[in-house]
Amino acid sequence: MEKEDNLIPIFIGYDFRERAAANVLIDSIYQKSSFPVSITPLITSQLIKKKLFYRERDKNQSTDFSFTRFLVPKLMGYKGWAIFMDCDMLCRTDINKLWSLKDESKALLCVKHNHIPKSNAKFLGEKQTKYQKKNWSSLMLFNCAKCKNLTVEYVNTASGLELHQFKWLNDDSEIGEIKSFGWNFLVDVEETPKLKKKNDQIALLHWTLGGPWFDKNKKLSAFDQEWFNARNDSIRI
Repeated sequence: MEKEDNLIPIFIGYDFRERAAANVLIDSIYQKSSFPVSITPLITSQLIKKKLFYRERDKNQSTDFSFTRFLVPKLMGYKGWAIFMDCDMLCRTDINKLWSLKDESKALLCVKHNHIPKSNAKFLGEKQTKYQKKNWSSLMLFNCAKCKNLTVEYVNTASGLELHQFKWLNDDSEIGEIKSFGWNFLVDVEETPKLKKKNDQIALLHWTLGGPWFDKNKKLSAFDQEWFNARNDSIRI
């Protein structure tokens, strides 16, 4: 798949346990975008069939897309730019605003969180792995031509830390930082920011600890209720 000049290519991590989250995220992108988008869920069984993914499930792997996200440059033919995002998100603004942040001097861009998890468990009892650059890879703008080290072989054999800490780049100077307001806001991890400007808003909510689509996570906080509102809106006739 190659980038088309008239589309924003977006790849979404897909786990069958969170397909409700993926569907609501996709709808939220469509509804807010001012520019045509092409959205591809990274479904592991399909990637296996195409012989792009064949590694055994890692004991520290909490989702089906822990590693498949790094196949995005390959799927793009190592050309153009593409966005990857986890499925447990909700887009609240125009994705074209994120797309406009591309920087040709960088191999990728991400939000550089300083996230040190307080718990050893995530959603559904999955293991919470602690490492530097935690959550940086949950939202990435790939400059695919500069990510050629992400070969099929490398993605299938490198360690989780090598992939998620971007050891496949020459150094961290190749990682640009997304500083535009509110992208990849970690729900129940970060404090809700005080808006300094009238038009500021959290652009992308991320339920990294587990979202309200899991029955036991239905806390119905303001952000959780917003997700349910978005879901209900997506199925309203």
